[in-house]
Amino acid sequence: MERTKVIIMGAAGRDFHNFNTFFRDNEKYNVIAFTATQIPDIDGRKYPTELAGRLYPDGIKIYAEAELVELIQKFHVDEVIFSYSDVPYDYVMSHSAMVTDAGADFKLMSAKHTQIKSTKPVISVCAVRTGCGKSQTTRKIAKLLQNAGKKVVAIRHPMPYGNLLEQKVQRYAELSDLDKYKCTIEEREEYEPHIVSGTIIYAGVDYEAIIREAEKEADIILWDGGNNDLSFYKTDLLITIVDPHRAGDEIFYYPGEINLLAADVVLINKIETADPDDIQLVRDNIHDVNPTAKVIDGASPVFVDNYELIRDKRVLVVEDGPTLTHGEMEYGAGVIAAEKFGAAELVDPRPYTVGSITKTFEKYPGIGTLLPAMGYGDQQIKELEKTINNTDCDLVIIGTPIDLRKLITINKPALRVYYELEEIGKPDLQEVLSEYL
Repeated sequence: MERTKVIIMGAAGRDFHNFNTFFRDNEKYNVIAFTATQIPDIDGRKYPTELAGRLYPDGIKIYAEAELVELIQKFHVDEVIFSYSDVPYDYVMSHSAMVTDAGADFKLMSAKHTQIKSTKPVISVCAVRTGCGKSQTTRKIAKLLQNAGKKVVAIRHPMPYGNLLEQKVQRYAELSDLDKYKCTIEEREEYEPHIVSGTIIYAGVDYEAIIREAEKEADIILWDGGNNDLSFYKTDLLITIVDPHRAGDEIFYYPGEINLLAADVVLINKIETADPDDIQLVRDNIHDVNPTAKVIDGASPVFVDNYELIRDKRVLVVEDGPTLTHGEMEYGAGVIAAEKFGAAELVDPRPYTVGSITKTFEKYPGIGTLLPAMGYGDQQIKELEKTINNTDCDLVIIGTPIDLRKLITINKPALRVYYELEEIGKPDLQEVLSEYL
């Protein structure tokens, strides 16, 4: 029987997972290629033979998504599998139209076919958009479980932007592990806070192999989701984060609405800085989509050491990169801190950008008057540093989850913004986890 020819559209995460769990050893299918988007410089590589398995002795090439139609026609592709996240429904359907016009079927995969069963209980923290506050929620849950005497291991959604074979299974327990695995800024932002708080965290490419290692040292597995992707594991308790700063997105983005539909608990974050009408719209949408879910109100207040130095200063705000780019947020904790503590002006970095940072603003023109902390490789980190140092400002406010001053040299005064989850009223995470345990 002739094998069905498939292309998997992705961004170095869900695409590889779908392949590993459904297609890798499936003799009914022949995966011709991956296409890549969202993340710079991941196309042009190859999914290695050692990870691709016996059906793919030459590995699988990764192309830029811009070549998709040409690839469909060149290889007479039968099916295209859409396998990345945090995109609006019209984006998904416009790609569906493009694919079907080129002659292939367009498919979205159910988690039923790709989720892995653990031998240990799994709590998953997911979201409806990038930048809702999954990481601080995951850290709070880990702390509560540890206080209850449980050994917790977190597993983070993949960010394999380097050597895929070397990144098959990664274990982070010490800060030195970040250097060992040559982590990008985005990876450090996700892993370092867990390490500092005493939680071991795993990540990588092969999530079956990853969880088998994690199970050896855990009572409970804690899935720390990325973007608004679905959990890679069959889940016993699903906590989904929503963001009233982007009210309505919870029912308009793929696959975020699936996380809302499936949630046992929905946490409305950032209430302290959101418009009351937007908060109510989110509440109404939760009730319409998932009326049986428990709803927790949450806040992410900002803290800045030496905050008085911000007053009357012209400041450059540096925020988390993915939240501003495909997450489409126009501000983050850094901007909130600048406004709260009386900055005179937000300085526009666009006249001072270089290299890939300039290209980022061209690709995402809605970013606004702040700087995304892009750092997917050494060269981009250097370009981020040069952009910051070029910018004519009095002070830099760092709103990223890690302190960028550890990675780059900033030639002007800089302050770091901190933020952690705080629940408001009842129910709260302690109550939810106590019932679960």
